Amino acid sequence: MDIKILGTGCKKCETLEMNTRQAVEALGIQAEIEKVKDFKEIASYGVLKTPGLVVDGKALISGKVPSADEIKKLLGN
Repeated sequence: MDIKILGTGCKKCETLEMNTRQAVEALGIQAEIEKVKDFKEIASYGVLKTPGLVVDGKALISGKVPSADEIKKLLGN
């Protein structure tokens, strides 16, 4: 699974990364987690408001910070 955290490194982006890592660990999934800070690349996913969460090329979250449990539900599908 390829996961990208989109954002400039703000507190919300850091929290999204932490929650995502917790969800991946809790589910026992093999995942590559990458931080993306480049605005052009962020926009290429259709994300106009950060933070954003992209899984396997598909933007799932934009402009909010879901809890680890909410992320687990997204990843578990």
